Amino acid sequence: MKEKILVTSALPFVNNVPHLGNLVCVVSADVYTRFLRLKKTNVISILGTDEHGTTAEVKALEEGLTPKQLVDKYFKIHTEIYDWFECDYDCYGRSSSKHNHEIAQNIFLKLNKNGFIKQDILEQVYCDKCKKFLADRFVGGTCPHCNYEHARGDQCENCSKLLDAVELINPKCSVCGSKPVVKSTEHLFIDLPKLNPELKKWIKSTEKNWSENAKTMTNAWLKEGLKPRCMTRDLKWGIPVPLKGFEKKVFYSWFDAPIGYIGITAECKKDWKSWWHAKDVKLVQFMGKDNIPFHTILFPAFLIGTRDNYTLLNSISVNEYLNYEGGQFSKSRHQGVFGSDAKNIGIPADVWRYYLMVNRPEKTDTHFVWEDFQEKLNNELVANIGNLVNRTITFTNRFFDGKVPMLTKKELNLEKEYKSVEELLDKIELKKALKEIMNISKSANQYFQEKEPWRIIKEDKEKAGNTLANLLIIARDLSVLLTPYIPKTGENIQKQLNLKQQDWSDLGKELGAGQKINKEELLFHKLEDKDLQKFKDEFSGKNNSPFSKLNLKVAKVEDVKPHPNGDNLYILKIDVGEKRQLVAGLRPYYKPEEIKGKSIVVVTNLQPAKLRGEKSEGMLLAAEDRVGKVGLVLANAKPGTQVLVDGAKPGKKEITFNEFLEVKLKAKKGKAYFEKQELKAGKEAVTIDRDVEGKIR
Repeated sequence: MKEKILVTSALPFVNNVPHLGNLVCVVSADVYTRFLRLKKTNVISILGTDEHGTTAEVKALEEGLTPKQLVDKYFKIHTEIYDWFECDYDCYGRSSSKHNHEIAQNIFLKLNKNGFIKQDILEQVYCDKCKKFLADRFVGGTCPHCNYEHARGDQCENCSKLLDAVELINPKCSVCGSKPVVKSTEHLFIDLPKLNPELKKWIKSTEKNWSENAKTMTNAWLKEGLKPRCMTRDLKWGIPVPLKGFEKKVFYSWFDAPIGYIGITAECKKDWKSWWHAKDVKLVQFMGKDNIPFHTILFPAFLIGTRDNYTLLNSISVNEYLNYEGGQFSKSRHQGVFGSDAKNIGIPADVWRYYLMVNRPEKTDTHFVWEDFQEKLNNELVANIGNLVNRTITFTNRFFDGKVPMLTKKELNLEKEYKSVEELLDKIELKKALKEIMNISKSANQYFQEKEPWRIIKEDKEKAGNTLANLLIIARDLSVLLTPYIPKTGENIQKQLNLKQQDWSDLGKELGAGQKINKEELLFHKLEDKDLQKFKDEFSGKNNSPFSKLNLKVAKVEDVKPHPNGDNLYILKIDVGEKRQLVAGLRPYYKPEEIKGKSIVVVTNLQPAKLRGEKSEGMLLAAEDRVGKVGLVLANAKPGTQVLVDGAKPGKKEITFNEFLEVKLKAKKGKAYFEKQELKAGKEAVTIDRDVEGKIR
């Protein structure tokens, strides 16, 4: 029976714009899948988005959207980026789909029936101010293992240890900043110790196919000892738990997200069970290192525990982190290239794909460095691949009337090198395979130089023709070898050679003498120094004061009325140089007549939102102290006056609430400050209308 291969890429959280580092595993999975297709392997690839959990709820809160509205928005953004990067998946979907709800609940019920679910009391953090239990992503603090001060309540991104929020040192509520308390609540746990013997046996049988980092982290988990792991949480956004007494809880996203691979397959293929309940299927998974235990321990544990003979992981390829110019990617600091930036910068997707793969962080973290990016483009893509193909086709058009010359002797026998590339790709050694391909092209360029067809054509046309016939074969072979990595380039080379779509079996075959080829086209263009410096500056984050994100203006409040659907909200009609509407949570602190007629300060470039059914086109600034006293930020200036600090310029781009929070504004002694600089409307200092000192939001 012919083997089938199922390829997955880790489902990214759909609460942000993916950056180049996020795209490494997505492009890696696509490279491997395209290679298998070229070999006529029976393969399907799965990609999608992880849409549940607190990551979505937190971001939705920041942007003034419902979780559903938020994931719909970012699903569209992710889809556009993956399509632009030429990611050719067979099944693409969402963990929030109806199919995934049904399959996740079915798996849970089987686990429960088979005795792998237990009930227990969980110590959970509760925010008295927000009046709710805080799921892990709503809590931040210091990691108890490595003392990293910005650990999340579910995992420390510094040491990768999984955490419970109650373990954090100096915890804080991510919503209001107050210190939460610990309360007891009943939850459901997956009994990993009970599954431990079967997991160990399975891991031992298959880990030979795993990357070293996957083996190391998995065995570290096993050595530390598996513990029952809570799989439910007190949220509304997620897959409901189908068990009496727990109907108001949802599953942790780490439970339903990997099951999403199955749900996405079921959504797009009627025969999905022939892929997920079959002995002849090899499951190959790609991901970043922070996802390892979810795929080597937790996901297999769910599937083993159902006793339903699910397809289990065979091979896993885990990349380390791709960082940016010695630091981290940060959307809020405008540091690093994100997928949306790559789309708009004017450099083709193939160039980004090439750099991500030739710089793929396989064993250690790597860095995106603009000078290195330029070197790879100019000296490898342009001077090596582009130069070889362009010269070969140009000479054929010029001296042989655009027809393939007669091959009298095959002088470039590279079958050994082709076999090496194939073996490396079979082993998912993507970076090594790409470097081998580039060496093949380099050898062909050397052959071109040694044979000097531009000189020999004057003395022996047949000999020069044989050289070009050999080079045209190599050009075609390179189009096949490169297609997994840079598909548009492979397609372009074959178009110039006037060939139908080629596959792996065409490697080394002769081209028909007299076959007409097409006009040559440049495959790549150099990145010039002036453009390099422009991009380096644009994405450095160094020239962007956080304050310059904001576009603050003075607004006159023309009308104030209670919000019909919000007890704490007012609807304000304002003049900010143009007429706008705001929704503000001021009812507990101000009467309407205390606001009307005042000149307030408004964040005019905040992403518009609907709050309880009413549009809000910006946000007014107010200060709040530790005891909850609130004071409005006021300015003695006409509507539309810009509010700035010295040396700053107003922000031109629309920002999210999360980006606004990155700018630390505070009230002190009756004035408003950014760091130690006074906010001013013209020459007049901005003031606070009450005796309030604290954060300005």
